[in-house]
Amino acid sequence: MDFEKELEMSDIYEPPEGLKASAHIHAMQDYRNRYAESIGDPAKFWGEIAKGFHWQTTPTADKFLTYNFDIRKGPIAIKWMEDGVTNICYNCLDRHLPQKGSQIAFYWEGNDLEDEKTITYSELHREVCKFANVLKRNGVKKGDCVAVYMPMIPELIISMLACSRIGAVHSIVFGGYSAESLAARIIDGGIRTLVTADGVWRGNKLIHSLEVVDQAMAIAKKAGHPIEKNVVVRHLIRLHHGNGSASEKEAYEKILASSWNNERDSWWEDEMKEASEQCDVEWMQAEDPSFILYTSGSTGKPKGVLHTVAGYMLFAATTFKFTFDFRPDDVYWCTADIGWITGHTYVTYGPLLNGATSVLFEGTPFYPSNDRFWQVIQKYKVSKFYTAPTAIRALMKFGEDFVDKYDLSSLKVLGTVGEPINPEAWLWYHKYVGNSKAAIVDTYWQTETGGHVLTPLPGCTPTKPGSACFPFFGVIPVILDEEGKELEGPAEGYIAFKKPWPGIMRTVFGDHKRFEQIYFSRFPGYYMTGDGAKRDADGYIWITGRIDDMLNCSGHLMSTAQVESALVEHSNVVEAAVVSCPHPVKGECLYCYVTPMEGVHIDASMAKELRILVREKIAPFASPDYIQEAIHLPKTRSGKIMRRILRQIAANDPDLGDTSTMADSTIIPSLQEGRRKVVENH
Repeated sequence: MDFEKELEMSDIYEPPEGLKASAHIHAMQDYRNRYAESIGDPAKFWGEIAKGFHWQTTPTADKFLTYNFDIRKGPIAIKWMEDGVTNICYNCLDRHLPQKGSQIAFYWEGNDLEDEKTITYSELHREVCKFANVLKRNGVKKGDCVAVYMPMIPELIISMLACSRIGAVHSIVFGGYSAESLAARIIDGGIRTLVTADGVWRGNKLIHSLEVVDQAMAIAKKAGHPIEKNVVVRHLIRLHHGNGSASEKEAYEKILASSWNNERDSWWEDEMKEASEQCDVEWMQAEDPSFILYTSGSTGKPKGVLHTVAGYMLFAATTFKFTFDFRPDDVYWCTADIGWITGHTYVTYGPLLNGATSVLFEGTPFYPSNDRFWQVIQKYKVSKFYTAPTAIRALMKFGEDFVDKYDLSSLKVLGTVGEPINPEAWLWYHKYVGNSKAAIVDTYWQTETGGHVLTPLPGCTPTKPGSACFPFFGVIPVILDEEGKELEGPAEGYIAFKKPWPGIMRTVFGDHKRFEQIYFSRFPGYYMTGDGAKRDADGYIWITGRIDDMLNCSGHLMSTAQVESALVEHSNVVEAAVVSCPHPVKGECLYCYVTPMEGVHIDASMAKELRILVREKIAPFASPDYIQEAIHLPKTRSGKIMRRILRQIAANDPDLGDTSTMADSTIIPSLQEGRRKVVENH
């Protein structure tokens, strides 16, 4: 596909006609009117939305929103619907039972093709009540924090909702994290109760989760934070069905024998046998804590992002409804792991609050073959699909034939999340996955924001490939210069927000000073995202990358994301990661790690082509100084490129710091050797 020609032909894509007529918001003027109300009278706007949920005590207008974003005026504080009383689990489940009890809440699609099950709203409600009673029987009460370390199985969602039902605070830890990472979160959260699984297959790789958990509990105990109760789901389906190999069974039995503690550990099914199917909800104040989700900074210990009950509930439900133009007959699929915020908001809470039917996926896009995503979409007739640009780019290299052999005609909205999507991937997604008939919503948000803050709306927004377009309701973005001055019109700088929306985080757990310092000290009066952005002449906003992914080269402020986008336009480039590197003359220069197509190597001729491409697409001053072939890039287990590691390698810094969140740290030596050769030949 000639992406350059395609972009020249149409750099604005109108909403599909078939979607516009029935959309919740089908005209830009309608969006502008609602947006203006959400900014001018948030109590009225969000108050109307709040009426769609169950409240034991309805929030009043005079306490609907109070906040301080200016650290010079006192402590940062955000409160929404302060006098309201509700429960998010009740609104996810009990509220729907009279009309939707027999409706499927989740199609669970396991790692192996034959592993599948369905769970209705009534069945989910029953299991949640039973596990809520298990937690209560084991001493968990309102305000206690429960850690959940699991693969993508129904018991993960059941555990989350059970915590929410009884007012406990859940801390979901991604099931691929190391023992050290899990222990750090247990210790920081003061956690005494853990819910986990014995293990999981990721593709053909067997992961013994129980072994990781045992090591983490030992670390936490040594630090004075012993786990008192550990409930374990028996999930290793192949082993428990007798299909595992002899060596796999032997390894499993050894781990079980060495790690199991009868006073602390119990099997999920044993705990559930005697549990009652009835459990009253704990009614929660609007600003009571709902969950903690840890997010890693570039350095230092992870931050425990804390979200509260009512504001998060409203924002999760509303962003899901409008961003995906949710309809009752939709089958929705978000591929994210629940260990990340995308899984919290757009696998669990957003869909359930809207009474949706969703796919819950345990597997990977590449197992047992590279067409697994397209198989699943065809199988369940998925209409709304939400995945990461990293996955799209990885699937692009296998060609369109893998897509074309499946019936994807059910798709109406295609979403992207996690990082800006480059225009070439956007166009491939639009043309081959959506058959040029589905709307694409390129969403921008963070763990801290709770839900989408910039996004197109599929029935009304004319989209530009690579742009997150416009703010969601209640969100006021600004672009600031180095001095904190708001820039008008076309501009590039730092993106920040002037006022809170309901889903914004309230604090860093146990460290409010850190919350204020990270997000509000750089530009008093604004929430600072840590990202750069540009706004074009039409008002569209483009995220240019993390602030630490911007560099000043000979007086030119450049976004590395722009350079990455230019590099991947080359027909033989699959992926690129660009970082700043110290330069004796320029101050900083561009160091580019480039992953070529299979069978292609970056020689001097191709490197020259790449430099010319960047010069043509951006400017001569953006020409890369260093281009290194990188067959594999360092990524987190969720697929995000670890640019901090790449910066340190480029700078020849031997101390790479914490690499525990890296999916495969064995690639580091080859990257360091590649850097040595590139510099020698420069």
